[in-house]
Amino acid sequence: MSNFLREEEKDKVHAYGLAARDSSGILSPFHFTRRANGDNDISVKIMYCGICHTDLHYLKNDFGDTIYPIVPGHEIVGEVIKVGRSVTKFSVGDIAGVGGVVGSCGSCSECNEGFEIYCRKVSLTFSSRYHDGSINYGGYSDKLVVDEHFAVLIPKTLPLDRVAPLLCAGITVYSPMKYFKLDQPGLHLGVVGLGGLGHVAVKFAKAFNIKVTVISTSPSKKKEALERLGADAFLVSRDQQQLQDAMGTLDGIIDTVSAHHALQPLIDLLKTSGKLVLVGAPVLPLEFQALPFILGRKIIAGSAAGGSEEMQEMVDFAAKHNVTADVELMPMDYISTALERLANNDVKYRFVIDVANTINKISN
Repeated sequence: MSNFLREEEKDKVHAYGLAARDSSGILSPFHFTRRANGDNDISVKIMYCGICHTDLHYLKNDFGDTIYPIVPGHEIVGEVIKVGRSVTKFSVGDIAGVGGVVGSCGSCSECNEGFEIYCRKVSLTFSSRYHDGSINYGGYSDKLVVDEHFAVLIPKTLPLDRVAPLLCAGITVYSPMKYFKLDQPGLHLGVVGLGGLGHVAVKFAKAFNIKVTVISTSPSKKKEALERLGADAFLVSRDQQQLQDAMGTLDGIIDTVSAHHALQPLIDLLKTSGKLVLVGAPVLPLEFQALPFILGRKIIAGSAAGGSEEMQEMVDFAAKHNVTADVELMPMDYISTALERLANNDVKYRFVIDVANTINKISN
């Protein structure tokens, strides 16, 4: 048994990245090990990793369940450097993408329907435990070991740094559009917030041939939304006259805002039987009036990132329609500054870490 354990330890993957040790969220160099590459696993040399607002929440323990030390990052793109003997989806040299989920029970109704993110035994890419009890560490690091089921094949024709955010931001808006049938040509969709998720939502919606209205607190984003991203209309959410004029015009709304905000004005924008889908994650409770919601037969729903099969479908759709994120590429040693800027909404639209080329910039 002791010889077996020594062999297992020897096969573990030694990794290096940045971790926070407590709720201060301060990141510093971190050496750690990942599990050995199993029969169904691929090992990935991480090339790019997006920075999501959820990373910030977990670093600060906003949800109260962070496991420290934490290596964030769940928008991961990298080169496959090793495959297990039972792997069929990948070969060495392929480009793999990994989003927010790296494990699930595989047998519940959610898993059988392809929505592993909703499995009660879901294993998240970071600040979560794998089924063997080990802690999962994310993409602010040089290597990853993952079951091939939870990785997607990325076409090499796509700009890989701009694909990385699709693995969270992209699937988070694509999945509810598909599930709630808001992907049908001719519908009118509202997108609340023009940030990392919102700008990708506009791009996917236009690829679905949907009319899009962007709803934002920032009038300065109007030109960008209409002229560059191709939105059809723009509403300033603080302008009561604009909201009044647009009441009852939207078939659905994708609400990407993670800060506390009012839902009632959004509900009023929906047509009868309209759907408001929350994909942002405000920490504080949200409120709305029940009567307009009931009398309009309207739906308020939530949605997280989609399942593995849907993720592959989304990436393939993005490749076909040239949907990628707008990013600010940055070195590893800029992450702390980037997180501060993200907290202040000072990013257009997604930070992506150039991991492979700059990890040597962080000192041991």
